[in-house]
Amino acid sequence: MPRQKRHLSYSGYLHVIVRGVSRQTLFEETEDYLFFLSILEKYAGETDIAVCAYCLMENHVHLLIKDSLRNTPLFMKKIGVSYSGYFNKKYDRCGHLFQDRYISEPVDNPVYLRTVFRYILNNPPKAGICSAKHYPWSSYGLYHNQNSFIDTDFLCNVIDDIKELDAFISTEDQTECMECNWKTTDSKAREEICTLLNVESGTAIQSWNREARNNAIRKLKKAGLSIRQ
Repeated sequence: MPRQKRHLSYSGYLHVIVRGVSRQTLFEETEDYLFFLSILEKYAGETDIAVCAYCLMENHVHLLIKDSLRNTPLFMKKIGVSYSGYFNKKYDRCGHLFQDRYISEPVDNPVYLRTVFRYILNNPPKAGICSAKHYPWSSYGLYHNQNSFIDTDFLCNVIDDIKELDAFISTEDQTECMECNWKTTDSKAREEICTLLNVESGTAIQSWNREARNNAIRKLKKAGLSIRQ
């Protein structure tokens, strides 16, 4: 099946998400987060990408960027190659680190820009980790720092005053944003079952005792398979 054509952003703003393959953890320790942020800054500079917001979660990354020159594919390729090489070497693994290609969505009006900005920074509390303000691996704390590589010019489209940032982010908001659509196809599900459970066919599970079957189901659900699959 051919890849779907990406939608271009008229404003230049994009919400970008990358995720570890099969929910692979991307960040094991502090050094990993710091390395990712270093290449994020480096390649943003090399490709003239303005990074407006980011949030690094354990197995996925959210970015809000402004790409006036449409260099996002090059930007994301540089990050993917660099971080995969670093991670695989450090943890003695091989193969793909990221699931498929990154997904992106244009953010072409001020209202949705506000939604995406709030959504990205609210990932930690949504995941039950901590408040957005106290999460160390997002851009939340950088908007008062003039020496940060984060672009803050866009904030005038989001809030009237930087002093309002805390109140804006913490405001209850039910508006939805682009979610990671990580639904697993049936063919992919069959492959996952055989690989994760070390069986030749999913029907082998039928002969297992109840406890073993339940443990297998929990493992497969965590990998993104549905109950039907």
